[in-house]
Amino acid sequence: MFRGTYTAIVTPFKNGQIDEDAFRKLIDFQINNGVEGIVPVGTTGEAATLDYDEHLKVIEITVQQAKGRCKIIAGTGSNSTREAIELTQKAEKLGIDCALLASPYYNKPTQEGVYRHYRAIGESSSLSLMLYNVPGRTAGEIGIETCARLARDCATIVAIKEAGGSTDRVSALRNVLPPEFAILSGDDSMTLPFMAVGAVGVVSVASNIIPKPMTELVNNFLGERPTDSMRIHLRYFQLFKDLFLESNPIPVKTALNLMGMIDAEFRLPLCEMGTANREQLSRTLRALKLI
Repeated sequence: MFRGTYTAIVTPFKNGQIDEDAFRKLIDFQINNGVEGIVPVGTTGEAATLDYDEHLKVIEITVQQAKGRCKIIAGTGSNSTREAIELTQKAEKLGIDCALLASPYYNKPTQEGVYRHYRAIGESSSLSLMLYNVPGRTAGEIGIETCARLARDCATIVAIKEAGGSTDRVSALRNVLPPEFAILSGDDSMTLPFMAVGAVGVVSVASNIIPKPMTELVNNFLGERPTDSMRIHLRYFQLFKDLFLESNPIPVKTALNLMGMIDAEFRLPLCEMGTANREQLSRTLRALKLI
């Protein structure tokens, strides 16, 4: 089962290219601070602005640098089922542990279409697959009954990253999914509430900059120390919110830049953080003694 803290890692850029040296250092920073896994080329990794070869290159670097020290869950989703299959198969050959597949976006399929999309990907690969429900990004969701059908019919679909923002939905999912099917929070500020109703970890943005506290928050709860988890949640709650003052990953890359770890470089249509929001984020980082 996929339990624990998985970092949705940023993709550093320098002069328009992937900054491989900075990226490798970020990977080591995550592993040295105890995360269970790393999730490259997701939303936080700016996958939407990477070309096809760059997408696979980021995955390859992640696998190489991790050297088996943690799990690698690579984003391979698409609103084209054929493209998602191709990316998943190529990522599997690179040695990842699991593929993360956002629900098909823009073309707004029916739930039957969503089911067939994931089933086709599952039948094309022996790789473990993680569904990704993020309606705020995709304008659609993976229905609860669709999740149940996929868990029942596709042995390789073993987890879901849930970013719908609803504890009621997590409760409903937990009631219809097998006990071994992992539910992970897709929102740092909802990690503790989601775990209270059945989630077993998080795919985290905040762990890019605070990997150890996020790991402790999750592991404390899994170890039946909820009060310790709540203390960490409350300490970093403002940071969780500030990391979404603007579209992800603008704030988290800005924070990493303020910490001296990467350049604050984005690819259009993403751009630098606004002055007022950057000042707010800086205040929070200073209050937490991160800068």
